[in-house]
Amino acid sequence: MTLITLVRHGQTDWNLARRIQGSTDIPLNDKGRADAHRAADHLTASTHHAVYASPLLRARETAEIIAGKLGLELTGLVPDVREREFGEGEGMLVDDYIEKYGDWHAEVPGAESLHQVGTRAIAALDAIARESRRRSAPRAESVLVVAHGGVIRAVIDQVSGGTLPRDGEVIANGSAHRFEASPDSLRLLEESFVL
Repeated sequence: MTLITLVRHGQTDWNLARRIQGSTDIPLNDKGRADAHRAADHLTASTHHAVYASPLLRARETAEIIAGKLGLELTGLVPDVREREFGEGEGMLVDDYIEKYGDWHAEVPGAESLHQVGTRAIAALDAIARESRRRSAPRAESVLVVAHGGVIRAVIDQVSGGTLPRDGEVIANGSAHRFEASPDSLRLLEESFVL
């Protein structure tokens, strides 16, 4: 068994403006760095063995801050936990996106579906858990993965069978969701805790 905690990266200027980032590589702002430090402070209350991140700058910066406070190195960058590709919706303000396309499940030219994002992210988390078990067998290992709101939402959606997250529920910057990974199984342990 491997415990995997998905942490959403800290705030960026585009988060603040409610602009869809997708794969656009936006750095953390000052509040985002504070979000990362706050998350790291909270995460020091338990033991963690590895820190992974999406290769996008906002997630990588958050992971580096957390890893540094935990006395760990950034274990690796995982392309398949990068944010959802929003296609033509990338860079739009959220309100304009919703007005034009209706909701987050709409088919947008050039965009990935939430299901596609969830499938690739869960496969990546399974690979991290398998690697972790090889490294630490037979004990359980706790792994942190810094990712994105859309990725975390898609993973929770698939793991919960579509019952979570609830409509309107925000995956906050710096929040975390804990999962238990067993061979070919991922189970949500803690729905959300804001760090």
